[in-house]
Amino acid sequence: MSNPVLVEVTRAGRVESRHRGCAIVVDDRGKSLFSLGAIETPVYPRSAVKAMQALPLVESGAADHYGFGNRELALACASHSGEPEHAALAAAMLAKAGLSETALECGCHWPLGEMATIELARTGAKPSQLHNNCSGKHAGFLCTACHRGIDPAGYIQYDHAIQTTVKETMAELSGVSLGVENSGIDGCGIPTFALPLQAIAHGFAKMASGTGLEPIRAGASKKLMDACMAEPFYVAGSKRACTRLMQTAPGRIFAKFGAEGVYCAALPREGIAMALKCDDGADRAAEAMVAALLTRYCKSDAAINEALMAQANRPLKNRNGLDVGTIRVTDALL
Repeated sequence: MSNPVLVEVTRAGRVESRHRGCAIVVDDRGKSLFSLGAIETPVYPRSAVKAMQALPLVESGAADHYGFGNRELALACASHSGEPEHAALAAAMLAKAGLSETALECGCHWPLGEMATIELARTGAKPSQLHNNCSGKHAGFLCTACHRGIDPAGYIQYDHAIQTTVKETMAELSGVSLGVENSGIDGCGIPTFALPLQAIAHGFAKMASGTGLEPIRAGASKKLMDACMAEPFYVAGSKRACTRLMQTAPGRIFAKFGAEGVYCAALPREGIAMALKCDDGADRAAEAMVAALLTRYCKSDAAINEALMAQANRPLKNRNGLDVGTIRVTDALL
């Protein structure tokens, strides 16, 4: 059975494209509050789970040791745009551990941010690993290794102590056994594990509320989520969906996208979290889907609800900036 159509793209009133997907919302006990589609099918959450992957940075004491505040913790959870502030902060994090960009093993790409790419090209500069959208996460891995007295070389490898700790952390949060059999390699080189959406969402719900977690993990989870909500620019960047969603309701919404149409979000006050997957990997659809799901649980605040709905259903513009259609969620999500 195929997943339902959750997002439609129209042009001149005619549906031009359709995006199918699955989604689930759970509370901190793991109870399903809403679900659609094949939620039991494991998916690679990719960058959507970076906050989980950053837990060892805080739990090990490394974050406190190096004096990291909200911006550094947000960057450790980020898929940033490679804007100057992002690259500079990643470099500063590494410097705290006596390292430089050469210690990174995430690879190099042009910034995700268009203006950042244009500025680099204008000056004749080339992108470095600091511009990689995952450089903050990798800086966190390296700082954790240095603080624990672990040789950081090869820290992206499946059997490195850092990745073993990350894997164990994610397994404990999700309740799913993680191993070679359900692993792949992420874009930045680290292992990524296929998990059912329910398990991913439940892990984030526990992080958001602290329910069922040991005090150290509950504290670390709160610290990371609070940091992301306090500094959404460092989680993503200018004009990015994650930034926009968290700025819509400061301190109330945590949101993080992952490659290939994955999105996770949490409402800490309500103790709930959600995870979704757009089948065809389209960011435009995943962004609409997560905004629509959030509206279901923000109905008590009309301004926030309206702002979220405007992100779930938005105009489709052409190169001249004219409205030529819509990107809209279907009734299944509303």
